[in-house]
Amino acid sequence: MEQDKPALTEIFRRLLLKTDIVFHVLAALLLLIACGFILFYAFLNIMQPSRASIIALVNDVLLALIILELLWTVIRFLRKQKFSLGPFLAIGIIAAIRRILLIEAQTSLMEHTPVEKLYEIGLGAAVILVLMIAYYLESRTQKNGQ
Repeated sequence: MEQDKPALTEIFRRLLLKTDIVFHVLAALLLLIACGFILFYAFLNIMQPSRASIIALVNDVLLALIILELLWTVIRFLRKQKFSLGPFLAIGIIAAIRRILLIEAQTSLMEHTPVEKLYEIGLGAAVILVLMIAYYLESRTQKNGQ
């Protein structure tokens, strides 16, 4: 009876690992589908050029890049590669740049820029700076660790 317990635990562990892999594959497929739809709508924005559609185009392309970075993280997991913080830092940098560009585009249409928007842009720039320093430190650590 004692020997059956470890065997049962091992079977359960393997089942959980296989389920985890299936869910990661499904997540990767859904990320690809989402990226496809975003790029499709970005392409539609090119067909009817206007100031608003160009802003939407840039926003959609940057969102697609974020999704693709997430997809690479899933692919690294499925390849059983070592976890890396770099892709998440890159996602943060892209997201912060995306937000700054969106605020800039919105305020360019205004006659007077609210101070809150300027604070938000400054905070976004500070976040980008911190994330870039973290990315640099992480890449140096990875390089020295190998």
